[in-house]
Order: sequence, then structure tokens, then C-alpha cells
Amino acid sequence: MKLLKDVSSSHLNTVDTLTNLSLLHLLQIHDSAFPIGSYTHSYGMETYIQEDRIRTKEHLVEFCQVYLEQNLVYGDAILIQEAFHAAQARNVTRLIELDELCGAMKLAKESRDASVNVGKQFMRTVAPLMDSPFLLQWKDHIDQEVVKGHYAVLYGIYCEALGVNVFHAVMTFMYATISGLVQNAVRAVPFGQNTGVQALHKLLASVEEAAKTVKTLTLDDLANNALGIELASMKHEFLFSRLFIS
Repeated sequence: MKLLKDVSSSHLNTVDTLTNLSLLHLLQIHDSAFPIGSYTHSYGMETYIQEDRIRTKEHLVEFCQVYLEQNLVYGDAILIQEAFHAAQARNVTRLIELDELCGAMKLAKESRDASVNVGKQFMRTVAPLMDSPFLLQWKDHIDQEVVKGHYAVLYGIYCEALGVNVFHAVMTFMYATISGLVQNAVRAVPFGQNTGVQALHKLLASVEEAAKTVKTLTLDDLANNALGIELASMKHEFLFSRLFIS
């Protein structure tokens, strides 16, 4: 753990790099064993499953494709990118605005709560590992309820402190999100592990293309285009039985 603190500190003033060690840190936080609770959320997918709208690998790929290209690209991914640059500029006012925007654009209560809950758990987990005064300043803002602590904004701040480049920060976030959805579908539908592996493999090129798209976007492009998924998230809290929190 001490090594991580030292390395993170040495990257505080660098960007556009992806060292082997920073890559390993990204792999660690996106490992399914990293305890931030993301595996407990389906972000509306469970509603689709219970409505018998995800029954095959093709259905799953289609759902993930829409979530990736219409929800993540025009939502959390832009906020990560903007938060990364605001963290570089140490612009706390801008980060507070981004945190508020993140909450405002998540219309479903469960998705909004999930963003905050995962963000707070992420902060509790990574704060002892990092020697970043700016990250700890953001933790104080969360603890004092100055901000809600949405995951996307915090993730942008964390990646800037880690010293990875913003493109890889965005791409790994989207990969981890889609991978989590696929793994949850394997449990909930259920699918075999091979079906999950094949579905995720088919989505990899889309994840890279989505990350390239995000590079061309700004905060003016922020939108909520996945209305079906948003409605499924709203209906989720009223399902008779639920395996996931959202």
C-alpha cells in the first residue's frame, strides 16, 4: 500500500501517461473483487430480464450496446472527462457543478442513488491508498455534504491523481461498466459463462469506439438518450422480486 501512495504522489503533476504501474492500479479498481458494490446494480437491466426482453446473447449485446452508446457516452463518460480536466486545473467550483449535473441528469431514483452509493464506497476504498491532497479535499467535501459524491466525477478526480490519461480513464470505466452488466446477466437470466465471455468479446470494439467518440464531445453534448433504460430503472423499484439494488 505504501508503494501505491508513493507512486500516485509522483504522478500528481503528470498527465497523458499510462505506465505499467498506473495500468495495474486501473486493473485493480476494476476487478470484480474490488469492494465498491457495483456488482449489486443492474441499472434497469433486471426489469428487462423480468419482462422477458433479454433471453439470448443477442438481446444482451443489444442492451449493452444501447447502454454504452446512448447512456454512458452522453452521460457519465463526458462527466469523467470534464472532471478529469477540472481536477487538473484544481477547479473545485467546476467539480461541484459537475457533481450537481450528474445527479440532475439521472432521472431514475435508483440510478441516482446507485451513483452516489458506489461513489462513496469507492472513496472509502481508495482514499487510504492514495497520497493525493486534492482527492482528500474532495473526500472532505463529501463527508461535509457539500457534494453528493457521484461516482463519475470522483472517478475523473481519482484518475487525474493517478496520472493516467483521460482517454484510458474513460475507456476503462466504460469497459468495467459493460463487463459488470454482462456478469450480472450471466447470474440473473441465467446464461452460461461462455455466453457471457462471447457477449463481452463482441462489445470490446464498441467500447473503444465509444471512448473515441467521447473525445469529440463536451459538456454541451450531455444528454439522456436511453429513455427505455431510464424507464426500466424507474420501474425496477416496483418489481415483485429483485436480485439487484437498481
